[in-house]
Amino acid sequence: MNQQKIQLQVYETADCPMFRVGDVFIVSGIAVVMENDETGGSLVTNTVVKGPAKRKNCKILGTDLNRLVIEHERADLIPEGVVMCSGCIGSVVLEFNRDDRFAAEQPPEEVNDSSGMLHLLQNFPFFRNIDRRDLYNVVHSFKKAGFAKDQIIIRRGDRGDNFYIVVSGSVAVLNDAGLAIARLGAGEVFGEMSLLSEEGASATVQAEGPCEIMYVDNREFKNLLGRYPILQHYFTRLLAKRLSSANRYRSMDFVSIMTGRLEGFPPEALFQSLHAAHKTGILTITQLPKGNGRFSLRQGALIKASYGGKKGKTAFYDVLKEKKGVFKFTPGLPPEDFDAPEIGYFMKLLMVGLRKAEQKDRPI
Repeated sequence: MNQQKIQLQVYETADCPMFRVGDVFIVSGIAVVMENDETGGSLVTNTVVKGPAKRKNCKILGTDLNRLVIEHERADLIPEGVVMCSGCIGSVVLEFNRDDRFAAEQPPEEVNDSSGMLHLLQNFPFFRNIDRRDLYNVVHSFKKAGFAKDQIIIRRGDRGDNFYIVVSGSVAVLNDAGLAIARLGAGEVFGEMSLLSEEGASATVQAEGPCEIMYVDNREFKNLLGRYPILQHYFTRLLAKRLSSANRYRSMDFVSIMTGRLEGFPPEALFQSLHAAHKTGILTITQLPKGNGRFSLRQGALIKASYGGKKGKTAFYDVLKEKKGVFKFTPGLPPEDFDAPEIGYFMKLLMVGLRKAEQKDRPI
C-alpha cells in the first residue's frame, strides 16, 4: 500500500546533543489493532522514521513519533502543529503543516498503466489528439517525476529540454517579478514554446503544491510531432490561446501598490491580510523606532524578514510590537527569491509573535 508520508523539520532545540535547527525527518506508517477473542487484540504498526543524513538515530524521538502514528492510526492523519520530544539531556521541537507534505522530487520513472493511468490520460487534451490504437505507445514514451511545493520546474531563460504535462496538482507560471500570470492544472501542458522556438524559457514555472509531472525530452517531442501531424494543429491552437491570454494580461493593471499607516492598520492585521490574499511581493515599513523593516512574501508565506538589525523570525516578532509607522506593499519578487524557503508556518509565527507582543505590553 502506498502510504502518505509527512515531513517534519526541527524548529527549536534546547541542548539537544544530536540534532540541529533545520534537520528534516520523514515519517510514514500505519497502526492497526487486530481483534482476538482469546488475547483481547494486538497492535501492529509499521512506522518508518527517516532522519537527516549523517545523524545518528535517536530512540527517544523515534518512540515519540511512533506513538503519534499509533495514536492517530496513520502518519498522514497526524494533525498539523508542533511535536515535542520527551527529552533526555536536551530536547527538540518539530513542526509541519499539511501544505508541506512530503513530495520531494522522485527519480524519473516510465509511465505505466498498472493503476488505470492510461484511462486517466486519454481524457487529457494532448492525448485526445492521438488515435486510441497508438495511445499506449505514446504514453509510454513519457517519464514521470514528482515535485514539492515551491520547487522550480523551469526557470526563465533556461534552455528548453523537455515538454511537460501536469498529471496531478498544479503549477504557477511566473513573470519577471515572481507574480503568477497563469495556473496550470491536470491535463495542461508547458515547455513546448522553448522546444518549438529553440529559445530559452520565457517564464518560470513553479509547483504550487506537491504535484506529479510527465515529460519527454526534446528529441522524443520532435519524434511525436513527426509521427502524429495532428499534434501540430493542437499546438497551433494552444499558441493562439496563450497569445490571447498574454494580451489580456498586458492590458490589465497588475501594479497594485498598497500603502497606509500602522495606526489604522496594525501589523498583525496587515500581515494576516497579505497571507489570506496569497500576496507575492515586498512589504516595507518605515518611520519605526528601530529603523525600517523589510518583509518578503510569496503567495502569502513569509520568506524573508529584517528589522532593527535582526532577521528572520526575530525581526517578524519585533515588528508586531510596533504601533506607529508607514507601510507600503509592492507586488513582485527578485528571481533569487522565487524558491526561497519559508521562514516558518505563518499562523504559528503570527501566534508566537502576538504572544511575545502581549508579554511586552503586560505591566510588571
